[in-house]
Amino acid sequence: MPITLNHTIVPAHDNEAAARFFASVMGLEYRGADRHFAPVRVNEALTLDFLSVAAPEGHHLAFDVDPETFDGILGRLRAAAVPYGDDPREPDNGRIDHPLCARGLYFADAAGNLYEVMSPA
Repeated sequence: MPITLNHTIVPAHDNEAAARFFASVMGLEYRGADRHFAPVRVNEALTLDFLSVAAPEGHHLAFDVDPETFDGILGRLRAAAVPYGDDPREPDNGRIDHPLCARGLYFADAAGNLYEVMSPA
């Protein structure tokens, strides 16, 4: 069996708000809190478990997506006026010409988690 990532904990000021934000940008469903986590299923193998903590330290999470999914994410970021950019040091420069792929971007949440989305075309 290959090694796969099953879940990871994502720190947040407000776990439900962070889970709703991430799910809305990524085009995923958020079904509500589960005990002390606010889980968002990314795919059959991966769940992000958002957890409220007093002083969250941001993480970096990177996702490969197909061109259609990338277009949807970019459209939702623009519609919600969420800053994005092609450089982790400037995640608000409005560019998508990522150095590692044809199109890519970074965006951040309120806790400083930095999400990276990369598309081959």
